[in-house]
Amino acid sequence: MGFKVAIVGATGNVGREMLNILEERGIPIDEIVALASRRSLGTEVSYGDRTLKVKVLDTYDFSDTDICIMSAGGSVSKEWSPRIGAQGAVVIDNSSAWRMDPDVPLVVPEVNAAAIKDRKKGIIANPNCSTIQMLVALKPLHDVARIKHIVVSTYQATSGKGQAAVDELRAQMREFGTDKPITSKVFPGQIALNVLSDWKPGSDGYSEEELKLVHETRKIMGDPSIGVTPTCVRVPVVTGHSESVHVQFHSPLSAAKARDLLRNAPGVKLIEGEYKPGGEPQPLAAADTDPVYVGRVRDDLAVPGALNLWVVSDNLRKGAALNAVQIAELLV
Repeated sequence: MGFKVAIVGATGNVGREMLNILEERGIPIDEIVALASRRSLGTEVSYGDRTLKVKVLDTYDFSDTDICIMSAGGSVSKEWSPRIGAQGAVVIDNSSAWRMDPDVPLVVPEVNAAAIKDRKKGIIANPNCSTIQMLVALKPLHDVARIKHIVVSTYQATSGKGQAAVDELRAQMREFGTDKPITSKVFPGQIALNVLSDWKPGSDGYSEEELKLVHETRKIMGDPSIGVTPTCVRVPVVTGHSESVHVQFHSPLSAAKARDLLRNAPGVKLIEGEYKPGGEPQPLAAADTDPVYVGRVRDDLAVPGALNLWVVSDNLRKGAALNAVQIAELLV
């Protein structure tokens, strides 16, 4: 039996990636529909060797749709996801609109797949990109030693802010190379050859992005006692988020044991070997691939039984599109 799947926001970077991954992974789909706003009517997007003409969300009838993957932003999702769910489709939403709703499961398939069953509103939320890759890496360790406290610093690619952000990075690099004045419109300052924080304020001196790591981690892991101390910055990288993670456990865990647990963990590619310059997982190599790469697994030098890890993943694939498609596979 095949399914009817709709992609809302099909013309965006993540929407296009979702179409690519759906075709790559061979989900049994009888019909796939690309949807967007009126200004994108008639735009063409690719699905394997087929070309789909984009239809308008406002006038589309979802009554015979099985799965709707929503990648059109929070305001669109708040308006449309309940409507679509009420017509019988299961909505997988990539925005932050529903992540902390107690009646909406927040799912990373390698971590809490069973949560998809409890979808009172017909909506399943896709977590934040930085949360996804961190928890894929930490879940095998949590199962054995139970996490007590995470200190995480993220180094996030410009593509996480959209195509306009990538274009601005490239434009600034050209401006730098020709000694022209560097202009910033998308970012709050120069991103080329720089590091900055560009998310909205949250509370208590933390950005919204940092607080997502706190609250989403606790919800996905099902443990509100987990402490999370986050710092998020944007770096001049096109694709691939990197994270430095320090983690403490209720039961001490050695680096050797952690490597044993991670070696065959679902979704993880463990990079082993002694430290050497350039031997760590890197965003350039992670781009356009599916795994969460974990390297530099070390015993902490100050806290006995704690670990330090370096975690890298493609933020558009596992951090967004792939995770949403994996949720769809669970439904199928």
